[in-house]
Amino acid sequence: MDVSWTLWVLTILGLSALIAVDFFIGRKPHDVTTKEAGIWTIVWIALAALFGLGLLLFGESQASGEFFAGFITEKSLSVDNLFVFVLIMAKFSVPSHLQQRVLLVGVLIALVLRAIFIAAGAAVIANFSWVFYIFGAFLIYTAWKLIQEARADEEEEEFEENRLLKTIERRFGVADRYHGTKLFIRNNGKRVLTPLMVVMLAIGTTDVLFALDSIPAIFGLTQDPYIVFTANAFALMGLRQLYFLIGGLLKKLVHLSYGLSVILGFIGVKLVLHALHESGVHVPEISIPVSLGVICGVLVITTITSLVANKKQARTEAAEDADETADKGAGIDA
Repeated sequence: MDVSWTLWVLTILGLSALIAVDFFIGRKPHDVTTKEAGIWTIVWIALAALFGLGLLLFGESQASGEFFAGFITEKSLSVDNLFVFVLIMAKFSVPSHLQQRVLLVGVLIALVLRAIFIAAGAAVIANFSWVFYIFGAFLIYTAWKLIQEARADEEEEEFEENRLLKTIERRFGVADRYHGTKLFIRNNGKRVLTPLMVVMLAIGTTDVLFALDSIPAIFGLTQDPYIVFTANAFALMGLRQLYFLIGGLLKKLVHLSYGLSVILGFIGVKLVLHALHESGVHVPEISIPVSLGVICGVLVITTITSLVANKKQARTEAAEDADETADKGAGIDA
């Protein structure tokens, strides 16, 4: 897709305007209700759909298909990221009325950092086609790692601060409590960070780690930097509302890791086939419609199997509780 600088500028201005509106609406700290989160989740998904349909109407059917495939992939990967966001919120004991501000600024930091990643990735791909082999192999490895983690019976996870975050905390110091929406305060004449600023940086910098698999994944669906950027932007900007909407339901998506591993593995194979094709080897390439169908199909199956597994688990626990109650009753009668 041939994108002019004018279109780039207009797109960035449009996205900035949407972010400004989102910030204005949520400027006052408050507890986000399920209704509010649901409405805004629908709004962001609708805006993404309109953008994709706009590409189609302007004659960019290939770009439109790539955008939807990229958006759905990034959105599904971002849902998995919410697990870590929940851990971060718990680690820093973020008050519920400040969580929306944390996510808004944290996601904004993540968007800027991802834009840098995307620009670097596009430059590398444009000059070194062999990088597709590396991206493909990395995604296949990540898929296998996800399966191993999903099968492992691990204890409750805790968020571990990264080196960058620890360095910033040592350099500037951190206040011992939250001070409303303030990011810095004066403590004994020294300017220090508030816990709110630290948790915002934690959200933003942690997302960079997630970008290590999500950016190669979307480059496996499209090599157009404009589509990669816009798909990432729309997927990230609705993440805050999605957090409040499905935060309590995350643990019920028990098969999500398996679904994501299949998607990443599939895209990894697609990248390797594309790399072989670029090298002159006659191999079949996977089209965008097929990719979109596989991604959507895997997510639907994953959701259904997760719901079935949860219902089965609920029936089992109910039966065990009934047996335990019956045993206690028998003991009392005796």
